[in-house]
Amino acid sequence: MTTTDLTERTVDVAGRPIFVTEAGSGPAVVLLHGGGPGATGVSNYSRNIDALAQNFRVIVPDMPGYGGSAKHVDQADPFGCLATAMLGLLDALGIDTAHLVGNSYGGACALRLAMDSPARVGKLVLMGPGGIGTTRGAPTEGLKKLLAYYGGDGPSRAKLETFIRTYLVYDGASVPDELIDLRYAASIDPEVVANPPLRRPSGPTALRTLWRMDLTRDKRLAKLDIPTLVLWGRDDKVNRPAGGPLLVNLMPNADLVMTARTGHWMQWERAELFNRIVTEFLAS
Repeated sequence: MTTTDLTERTVDVAGRPIFVTEAGSGPAVVLLHGGGPGATGVSNYSRNIDALAQNFRVIVPDMPGYGGSAKHVDQADPFGCLATAMLGLLDALGIDTAHLVGNSYGGACALRLAMDSPARVGKLVLMGPGGIGTTRGAPTEGLKKLLAYYGGDGPSRAKLETFIRTYLVYDGASVPDELIDLRYAASIDPEVVANPPLRRPSGPTALRTLWRMDLTRDKRLAKLDIPTLVLWGRDDKVNRPAGGPLLVNLMPNADLVMTARTGHWMQWERAELFNRIVTEFLAS
């Protein structure tokens, strides 16, 4: 858990509430969380905020669909919807340029924002980001479990525990029960159950949506010269580790670090390493 003094508030972004937590001072760093059930900004980055706040103004939003923020996400273009909301947040906070740090769903949001508005992004840190080669093979078992959470007999603590301990991290025993309880409580918010933010595309436009969500097919990626650090756990069961080399081979200014015995939640499992290399990268 964090020990740094945190400031919490709700910011109006184009008429929609976005819940934001802040700590520290200095260059702005926005931490964008993943899309698992019950995710929030602070719960995803609880082991990183203190360290990063020693050198940066750390901004940790709950993205649309999660936590204390507005619950609707445009399912025809979810990454674009998130990127627009986070760009609007930067405007509302009066921030011209920020570093973006994104895990999974948040990584896809960060990358899409950078492609849409590159002048607003200083550097990128992407941990097992979504949207990397997603049309080039069947979904992983971890992603299937994530997308099935609200299906079937509906959400349950047992389903969430299985997903987190089996698919989200390398060592399931390392996750405290309290964290699972916290995320389960957030995952059963009636608004979220009625309108899950992360779901499998369906309907007549599903194929178009899937292609739009595969960011490696966007021609702007090969021209995105923003300094980028790609971090990927070698044991990631949600987004395939092969996405790391794929991404850095497409981007002109990207480096890759892969870590052993690490799953999808690198910033939590390898917090000390993560905090050190991210601070060095952003400060250099």
